Amino acid sequence: MTPLPINEPVLVLIGPTAIGKTDLSLEIADRFGCEIISMDSMQVYRYMDIGTAKVSAAEMARVTHHLIDIINPDEQYDAARFVHDALEAVDRIRSRNRIPLLTGGTGLYLKSLVHGLFDILPTDNDLRDRLRQRLQEEGREALFSELAQVDPETAKRIHPNDSQRLLRGLEIFYLTSVPWSVHLRNQRQQQERSRFTNILQLGLRCERDLLYERIGRRTTIMLDQGLIEEVEQLRRMGYGPKLGSMQSIGYRHANRYIDGIWDAATMQETLVRDTRRYAKRQMTWFTAQKDIEWFERTRTRDVLARIEVFLAGCGGPESLAV
Repeated sequence: MTPLPINEPVLVLIGPTAIGKTDLSLEIADRFGCEIISMDSMQVYRYMDIGTAKVSAAEMARVTHHLIDIINPDEQYDAARFVHDALEAVDRIRSRNRIPLLTGGTGLYLKSLVHGLFDILPTDNDLRDRLRQRLQEEGREALFSELAQVDPETAKRIHPNDSQRLLRGLEIFYLTSVPWSVHLRNQRQQQERSRFTNILQLGLRCERDLLYERIGRRTTIMLDQGLIEEVEQLRRMGYGPKLGSMQSIGYRHANRYIDGIWDAATMQETLVRDTRRYAKRQMTWFTAQKDIEWFERTRTRDVLARIEVFLAGCGGPESLAV
């Protein structure tokens, strides 16, 4: 894989569910010579098409898509695997002199790709038990003095009576030979860096009432297209309702209807409600990210114009626009 950071231009289009990302992403891809990398935690699953609002076969034939239909519904997929797969896709796209366009609504995937995943600091139950025993035998003051010697910055940060953080600070130091404060500082620095030196992150938004209306219409369309039948087929294939993928929005609701827990009206009402709540959480996440430029969903021309300016500034050719 090409060393980081990546200097060639990368485009991102994000927004809450049902906002209209798919149509605009196809238009962007056509105009600027892009291939699309799905940034959706559910579209990775095969056989789960209707409930994930997956692009159609015709749309996939029109524009090359990546990270769609890559695993079965009983497999695990997380942000770390997404980062690996997305970077590989970026590499393949760049090798064809095309522009990567990441689009979707999974905020954690975007943040992990752009800024990296923080390493999870290790734990060791045996060491923690020994430290607890020492705390009882030697006292808090002795261990706090020890922490102040190996990690004075953490010792200043925590209260002397905070036994939990006291033990955690010593545990991290003795497991990694690096003070906890250094780990935290490295993580903050990592968060401030980007894997990409030329990345344009665009977000779509609209009035909440309009978005909720669109969610209601999409729910009706999914049910009319055969969401219940899709879930029944998944179950016949051996993918049971307790799988993580089958507990996601839409699939969880269909399973409860199939199992007789909800009637059709309750299922549809609850699906609309839960999708609205999910969209609200998405917007809360996205609006906290500083690098996203926001556009009203209907301002397609403004979005395209912004991309043209960005690509020209990267030395990337306005000639890509047709």
